[in-house]
Amino acid sequence: MLPQTYRQYVVRDPSEEAGRNGFSSLALESVAMPAIGEKEVLVRVHAVSLNFRDIMIATGTYIWPVTNGLVPCSDGAGEVVAIGSAVTRVREGQRVMATFHQTHISGPVTPEDVKSGLGASLDGTLREYAVFPEDGLVLVPSNLDMFEASTLPCGGLTAWNALTGASRKVTQGDVAVVQGTGSVSIFAAQFGIASGAKVIATTSSEAKEERLRQLGVHHTINYRQREEWADEVRRISPRGADYVVEIGGPGTFEQTLKSIAMDGVISVIGQRTAQAGAKSQNQLLLSDVFRHPCTMRRFMVGSRDQFEEMNDFIAKVGLKPNVDAPVWDFEDAPKAFEHLWAQKHFGNVVIRVFRDGR
Repeated sequence: MLPQTYRQYVVRDPSEEAGRNGFSSLALESVAMPAIGEKEVLVRVHAVSLNFRDIMIATGTYIWPVTNGLVPCSDGAGEVVAIGSAVTRVREGQRVMATFHQTHISGPVTPEDVKSGLGASLDGTLREYAVFPEDGLVLVPSNLDMFEASTLPCGGLTAWNALTGASRKVTQGDVAVVQGTGSVSIFAAQFGIASGAKVIATTSSEAKEERLRQLGVHHTINYRQREEWADEVRRISPRGADYVVEIGGPGTFEQTLKSIAMDGVISVIGQRTAQAGAKSQNQLLLSDVFRHPCTMRRFMVGSRDQFEEMNDFIAKVGLKPNVDAPVWDFEDAPKAFEHLWAQKHFGNVVIRVFRDGR
């Protein structure tokens, strides 16, 4: 028997001050259980995973406008508890994840697809129950629990797209550089290792270097100790890196260009740094790009087809996403946001929504 109401978080009056004040912009409220349409699915959310995008939305620093009262977060996993009369893709009891852009089924993303993004354009996953169109759901890989599965829709798929979405796909013998130890970077390292690539990871601490090595990363570079880390990449691989998963932005992009191999692929994911004295974007384009022939990609997560392709790979190789400790209770979601904002995490920050399930 389904309850008549459920709880959800909404973002109200987001600001950086609210972030510093324990993410006071996150308000917990009770709402009525919604009805479902004939092609819709009601999902009981078991777990939600956070991305840095969620921090920006909750602090009012996201690059696009967000509606006040939005349910945040794009990533989650849950159980189908009711389906509409015309639903054929899923059935009750199945474990599912929602796609990041609900209408992006295959091929290139479109402006209309961007309007279907969870946790920004549409209400997201940080709630106990959610209704999704059946076309916006995929099944959880058989080897994953709900915590692990909740990390896939944005962080996992973005990393998968970074290494497989260009004209070439990562393969045995390639060299891949990943920056940092957030969700996308850890996933990219895991996908690279599982594909037979040599993975080089940059990080800021010796403790995280050790954890990266335990994960199977072949080489680590402490960028605080070695600011010109591209030189170390070239020492390890004289031709450079076939792939760089670029997370940092202005503070790392010059080193990224210097480390990329000829005809390599740079996937531009984020802009986490703003290094003093770093060259401006125009200066980099004029003075560096022509000396480093490569493909630079800026993309938006990935399609449902790519999601299902990734899930097949995960099940085939037995890959297990890295879930950061601790897993946070639903009532402590603001503390999970603080934990991510303080960069205390390694991999994926996860919130347990449904207490009786993993």
